[in-house]
Amino acid sequence: MWDESVAFINAGRTVPKHQRGLSLVSLIFIGLIAIMLLTIGFKLVPSLIEYLAIDRAVQKIKNEGSTVREIRAAFDRYSTIEDIKSISSKDLDITKDADGVVISYAYSYSVPLADNVHLVIDYSGSTRDRHGKAQ
Repeated sequence: MWDESVAFINAGRTVPKHQRGLSLVSLIFIGLIAIMLLTIGFKLVPSLIEYLAIDRAVQKIKNEGSTVREIRAAFDRYSTIEDIKSISSKDLDITKDADGVVISYAYSYSVPLADNVHLVIDYSGSTRDRHGKAQ
């Protein structure tokens, strides 16, 4: 009779063979990694916004002037409006091609992550399309 009562008590319960889910230590570890990646991401957003502003400005100024001086002056106006500080009009490489004016630029942006640890991003762009023709 004792065997039947034990079987009756354990009949409603199922004992899992393996535990599922995260332990507290692994949850904290994954949380720290997520916080670190989000922090780096938030520090990179301003550089990406500035790069997009530079690219828009270069695309707009390619038709605003016919001389190098006029194109540089137009970029200076756009950089004042868009608050572009990583590159100036002197950093633009302006050449004339058979298809028109080609404006190219390249610069590095350094993002401080810790005391002496920096992430350096190299940005570059041009008014040429990927096939080598001026847009």
